[in-house]
Amino acid sequence: MRVLLTGSAGFIGTAVGELLETDGHEVVRVDVMLPMAHGVAEPPTGTHRLDVRDATSWVELLRGVDAVCHQAAVVGAGVEVGDLPAYAGHNDLGTAALLAAMHRAGVHRLVLASSMVVYGEGRYRCAEHGDRTPPPREVAALAAGDFDNHCPTCDRPLEWAPVDEDARLDPRSSYAASKVAQEHYTSAWVRQAGARAVALRYHNVYGPGMPRDTPYSGVAALFRSSLERGEPPQVFEDGGQVRDFVHVSDVARANLAALRAVAGGDPPSYAAYNVASGSPVRILDVATLVAEGTGRDIAPVVTGGYRLGDVRHVVASPDRATAELGFTATVRPEEGLPAFATAPLRR
Repeated sequence: MRVLLTGSAGFIGTAVGELLETDGHEVVRVDVMLPMAHGVAEPPTGTHRLDVRDATSWVELLRGVDAVCHQAAVVGAGVEVGDLPAYAGHNDLGTAALLAAMHRAGVHRLVLASSMVVYGEGRYRCAEHGDRTPPPREVAALAAGDFDNHCPTCDRPLEWAPVDEDARLDPRSSYAASKVAQEHYTSAWVRQAGARAVALRYHNVYGPGMPRDTPYSGVAALFRSSLERGEPPQVFEDGGQVRDFVHVSDVARANLAALRAVAGGDPPSYAAYNVASGSPVRILDVATLVAEGTGRDIAPVVTGGYRLGDVRHVVASPDRATAELGFTATVRPEEGLPAFATAPLRR
């Protein structure tokens, strides 16, 4: 296939592009080289320095392309309210412009990078009352050190359960809202254009090439940067937040599987899939595993601090991706996170 890859110079885009070429595909690379992700770096050789918000002006680049793999986005939870226009512009408008340009060029196959943040809080269950949907956690409770979600009926702390793709979408941050919008634009495009698309809901991605020293990086990179400074990683809340950390090499494999599916017409015209390791881990354990990988005796510090908009637990069920895309992650966090401690990062 000839695949146009947006965000090709980024952390995930680089891994996807390399795997596609290894698999024998021709990759057309596009990246705007946003300073928050790339600093002042020049684009890699062969990369078209273009903005997806202007995609309708470079329709010719799309002609002859079999499918688009759309990784370009402003990422992170959103540090402040002033970030809202950046998320809406690059993620919402950028995706809409790209879809319009694809239609004009006659390209109707897409793999979209989405995120587990579209779910907001994960799935919760009360031992007595069954599944429960908690409201956002109250600031007063967080400040008092009560980080759990509670059953609305009996007030007991709720236990987490795996989230499948049919869960309701409940974005809790500017980034999350933009990812929901990307999915909605894509599903509308599929219906209007007679197209096929897959949205991949990445869980916490880590691995070589991850950006360092930026509030928009993932938490594993922030832990790693602290350790490199000789400082203990700072863990928010009580460290009991549960997540799924998936290695970037597995994310690239998921994209390849999704491209094969949309090209072959196997999935429904539009489908979303969790991309996860299937091995949930506490945030405190993430910090501990990364620290162990340094070979030094530096233990994480649980601060009790919190960030508004953070969710307590969100853990994916990867079963649908396994059944319908044939994708199963191969790198377990117990192996990948210690190795990440010494992996090369992007400055």
